[in-house]
Amino acid sequence: MSFVQAFRTRSFEDVRYALLEHEEIALVDVREEDLHARSHPLFAVNLPLSRLELDVPVRLPRQAVPIVVFDAGEGFAERAARRLSELGYTDVALLEGGLQGWREAGGELFQDVNVPGKAFGELVESERHTPSLAASQVQALLDHEADVVVLDARRFDEYQTMNIPGSVSVPGAELVLRARQLAPDPATRIIVNCAGRTRSIIGAQSLINAGVPNPVAALRNGTIGWTLAGQALAHGSSRRFDAVVDDQLRLAAADSARAVADRARVGRTSRDEARRWAGEAVRTVYRFDVRTPEEYEAGHVPGFRSAPGGQLVQETDMFAPVHGARVILADNDGVRANMTASWLAQMNIDVYVVDGLTAADFGEKGAAPAARHAPTPPDVDEISPAGLLTLLQSPGTAVLDFTDSANYVKRHIPGAWFVIRGELEKALLKLPDAQRYVLTGGSNPLARFAAPEVAALTGKPVQVLGGGTAAWIEAGLPVESGETRLASPRIDRYRRPYEGTDNARDAMTAYLEWEHGLVAQLGRDGTHGFRVI
Repeated sequence: MSFVQAFRTRSFEDVRYALLEHEEIALVDVREEDLHARSHPLFAVNLPLSRLELDVPVRLPRQAVPIVVFDAGEGFAERAARRLSELGYTDVALLEGGLQGWREAGGELFQDVNVPGKAFGELVESERHTPSLAASQVQALLDHEADVVVLDARRFDEYQTMNIPGSVSVPGAELVLRARQLAPDPATRIIVNCAGRTRSIIGAQSLINAGVPNPVAALRNGTIGWTLAGQALAHGSSRRFDAVVDDQLRLAAADSARAVADRARVGRTSRDEARRWAGEAVRTVYRFDVRTPEEYEAGHVPGFRSAPGGQLVQETDMFAPVHGARVILADNDGVRANMTASWLAQMNIDVYVVDGLTAADFGEKGAAPAARHAPTPPDVDEISPAGLLTLLQSPGTAVLDFTDSANYVKRHIPGAWFVIRGELEKALLKLPDAQRYVLTGGSNPLARFAAPEVAALTGKPVQVLGGGTAAWIEAGLPVESGETRLASPRIDRYRRPYEGTDNARDAMTAYLEWEHGLVAQLGRDGTHGFRVI
């Protein structure tokens, strides 16, 4: 008789107490992102069952951290709890009653993703009355060639997809460092935009908090507002800030940023103390380099991971999902870490900035190393692209693609089926009978983790395509595109109403209405602990 591990449960009241007391807790929604976006508690982080081995070692770095897992009754939570225990986590519990239990106990439920950061942005605007201009007002300024610069606070790839004509890409953490150089005349009006609201508000308020002398305003409702006003966006733009900052301007920005951080009561630490804290087993510690990804790869402090500051404020739930953890930030200019930390501190995060770093400290190059507790993918029988091509000449081989659905739709091996690992058993029921299975995917080893599961469910031979679909493409073999064979529904990613260029007007309007309602939801929830300076 097989042994089934039983997990204890933690109630809504218990979890709420931990949140209010700022105790460490990771409230983990193990459903796919689209399901998570429909309904979840404020501080729930989305770590889908299908990707736990890839995501958990980085995002939950301390294996003794208290974890509370939930789903909406699909049975994912118990499976995820077992897998977390197998990965070495020692304090795993199930949320009593799951999502429905949270609701029935009176817990507030939120929609969308990255809700803590977005809700905090709305609270900032509500309390600080951050200036904003409507899309029509900004268009009029540009049409009349007014003395104005538009700074886009999103990631550069988002900016390239669509942007306000004539705007410059200046991701959020860069604004205070570079604004005086981009608008040296104090009379020049600075307008900060993003796709929706959050990064516009935080970006504009950052400049105001740092004492930039120019008149500053957020573009109200970002590119969504621009589109709803019937105004054309540009595509493929490449205007970026100058990487070199005048020394005098940098020092002035550093002084301003430090003053803001001090006002927000940001902690201070040293390189050696930060390293010591990270090595202790009693507290979850996240160490982030908040500069641009390019700067990070050129050289960073060992042990620090890349988290560009603007994105970190927007996506705190993904970068640092353990509520009550310690967060340590580093940069090489004294501006970006202090400004980012000033916002995290206002979000009730225990945040510190590393002081005293020198150029020699940024000695590690390239991407961040693998997480300390990252599991080794299982040994599998590999097949080459040429070998798979030969198999596909005759019937009997089913190709399962475990990449994300967007990549699958973009291009995949002809005849391959899109499968979400967490939905594997259901997906296999939709496939025709096969004599063997070949698994492929993107750059991560997800197909390797799935291989023994496919073998156990089917009893058939299973191989993994060496190098994945990228190796197939590099071999010059054909691909197809579109939703040709979806064995799993496309629930692995929530389509944000503010990304891409083909969103429906009603979806964009509903999104803006949702953002406007977040402050009221924060009040009903009562667990946030945010304070606005």
